[in-house]
Amino acid sequence: MASASRRWWALGLIALAQFMVIMDTSIIGVALPRMRDELGFTPGNLSWVFNAYVVAFGGLLLLGGRLSDLFGARRVFAAGWAVLLAGSLAAGLADGVAVELAARAVQGTGAALIAPSALTLLMMLFGAEPKELTKALALYGAAAPAGGTAGVFLGGVITEYVSWPWVFYINVPIAVLVLAAIPAVMPSGGARRGSLDLLGALTVTVGLAAAVYAIVRAPEVGWSSVGTWLVLGAAALALAAFVAIQAARREPLMRLSIFRAPNLAAANVAQLLLGAAWIPMWFYLNLYLQQVLGYSAFPSGAALLPMTALIMLGMIFLAPRAIGRFGPRAMVVAGLTVLAAGLGWLAFVRPTGSFVADVLPASLVAALGMSLAFIPSLGTAIGAARPEEGGLAAGIVNTSYQVGSALGLAAMTAVAAASGADRLGDLPALTDGYSAAFTGAAVIALAGAVIAAIALRPAPAAATEPVRV
Repeated sequence: MASASRRWWALGLIALAQFMVIMDTSIIGVALPRMRDELGFTPGNLSWVFNAYVVAFGGLLLLGGRLSDLFGARRVFAAGWAVLLAGSLAAGLADGVAVELAARAVQGTGAALIAPSALTLLMMLFGAEPKELTKALALYGAAAPAGGTAGVFLGGVITEYVSWPWVFYINVPIAVLVLAAIPAVMPSGGARRGSLDLLGALTVTVGLAAAVYAIVRAPEVGWSSVGTWLVLGAAALALAAFVAIQAARREPLMRLSIFRAPNLAAANVAQLLLGAAWIPMWFYLNLYLQQVLGYSAFPSGAALLPMTALIMLGMIFLAPRAIGRFGPRAMVVAGLTVLAAGLGWLAFVRPTGSFVADVLPASLVAALGMSLAFIPSLGTAIGAARPEEGGLAAGIVNTSYQVGSALGLAAMTAVAAASGADRLGDLPALTDGYSAAFTGAAVIALAGAVIAAIALRPAPAAATEPVRV
C-alpha cells in the first residue's frame, strides 16, 4: 500500500474513532426505559448510564494524552479500543445496576485513551502539510455529528427490533476490525523517554472527574445543595494540588508553560464555550421535537438529519476553503457568531409550532456556525503545542470541549427548569423552558465569539493560502 494511500486509510480509522466515541454517548437514549425495567434502575440513577461514561471520559483525557506522548500514540490508540471492547461486552452482559455502571465507566476510560491518541496520530500523519491537515481535521470533525445522529437512529432500530444489549455489542466487531487494521496503516513512532507523573495523574483525574460528577449531578440534587458544593470544593482542591505538583516536578504530566504557546489557551476557551453552547442546543431541540411537537424518538432523530448533513458538508467543503481565505481566527469568531444567531432564532419556538417553520431554518443556521467554528478552534489548539506534546494538547482540547459540554448542559438544565421545562404536559411552559435554554446557549456562543476576537492572534500569512478540497 502506497504511503499516501495508507495515510488516508489511517485517517478513516481516526474518524471512525471520533464517530464511535460520540455515538456511544447518544446510542443508549432510546434503550434506557428497557434497561431500567430489566436491570432495576430507579428514575434517579438511570441517568448514570450516560453520566458514568462522561465522568470517566472527561476525567481521564489528560492522562490519555500524556500516555500517548510517552508510550506512543499507536499503542495507546490500540489499548483504548481494547478497553472499549471489554467495556462494551461487560455492558451488554450486565445483569445489575452496579455492573452496568462500572462497564459504562470502562467504556469511558477506553474513549479517554482513544480520543487524544487519535488526534496525535492525525497530527503525525498530516501536520507537516497545512492544507492536508485542514482537510484531515474537517473529516475528523464531521465524524462527530454523524456519530451523534447515527446513535439516535441505531439506538431506536436496535432497541425496537433486536434487544438493548446490542447497543453495546455493536462496538465489539468494529473494535476487532480496527485492532486488526492498526498495525497495517498507523505510524509506529511517537514514543519518547520520560517518566509518568503518577501523583499528578491521580490528582488531575480525581479533580476533573469530581468536577464533571458535580456538574452532571447538580440538576438532580440542585445547585444550592451541600453535596454539590462539597464535591465542587473537593474538585477545586484536587486541581489546585495538581497545579502545585506540576509546578514542582521536573517532568510533569502537564507542563504549565504550555499555555504560554500563542493561541493555545484562547483556542481551548473557544472549544469549551462551543461545547457549552452546542450540546444544550442538541439536547433541548430533541426534547422540543418529542415533548412539544409529539415526535417519537426515531422521527426526532430523522428531523436532525438536515442539520447533521449541513455540519458534515460545512466541515468537509466550506470550512477548509474559508480558513484558507480568511484565517482560523476570523472563522472561529464568525462561526460562534452565526451559532449564536441560530440559537437566538430557535428561542422563538412555539407550543403550536412546526418542524418546517420553527426548527429547520434556525437549526441550519446554528449548524453552519458550528461547522465554521469547530475545525479552526480545534486545529489552533493542537497546532499551538510543540510536536512532542501533541498528545497532551489533544487531551487538553478534548477535556475543554467535554467539560464545557457538561457545564453548559447542567447550566441550561437549571435555566430551563426555572422557566417551566419541568412541567411535563404543559406545552406552553415546556416551550418557555426550552426557549430559555436556547437563549442561554446563544449568550454562551456570543461570549465565545467576543473572547475569540480579543484573545486569538491572527495566523501567519502562509497559513491563509487557499485550500482546495
